[in-house]
Amino acid sequence: MDLAISSPNVLLQVRPLSPVNDLSWRTSRAKESVQIDKLSTVELVVFCQRGEAPGQDAFAELIRRHQSHVERLLYHLAPDWSDRHDLSQEVWIRAYRHLKRLQEPAKFRSWLGRITTNLFYDELRKRKRHQQPLSLDAPIQMRDQEIGWDLPCDTPSPQDNLATMEFYEQLHQAVLDLPETFRQTIILREIQALSYEEIAELTGVSLGTVKSRIARARARLQETLKPYLEGESHG
Repeated sequence: MDLAISSPNVLLQVRPLSPVNDLSWRTSRAKESVQIDKLSTVELVVFCQRGEAPGQDAFAELIRRHQSHVERLLYHLAPDWSDRHDLSQEVWIRAYRHLKRLQEPAKFRSWLGRITTNLFYDELRKRKRHQQPLSLDAPIQMRDQEIGWDLPCDTPSPQDNLATMEFYEQLHQAVLDLPETFRQTIILREIQALSYEEIAELTGVSLGTVKSRIARARARLQETLKPYLEGESHG
């Protein structure tokens, strides 16, 4: 008796299919063929959102790709905090819990940044003392009337050094005194060097609102620091 399979009908008789068995078989085959490190960020997010078998590996790959982004943002927001590593872990816990709520996987990076900044401000409110939330020695130059954050590179005289330290103490306090939304926006612009469009995505507000907040924050800082910016001398 010849058992050679010569038609699709015979094939169906040899391996009967049911919707459940067929789905399980296809999922198994997909598991075997998926190369997590070859997937785009969008594909990784979709895998995680669907709860499919490679989901845990996909999320681990998201961490591997974007951990530096989280760490860099936390560093610029809180350079003096010794527990930034713990905070970065909390960022990923929040991301894991809420990933299915992300409606636009293509915006994962901005969404992750928003989780990071929200966590930072949650922690800032819990800590009942002021801590320096930005690095004042970031190498950002003055441009279109923005406040310069870089320290002079030449060796200052004792008098110049005193004036410089006084200026940065006043600058630091002026930033702390800004309303929270202004402070967050000016840090993202001046320290993180994000574009207006990136800040809009990160904070979830319109481009016009971002521009308005930055302009108003600069105006407040310039008014507060006017004596120093105009180079007034009292010697």
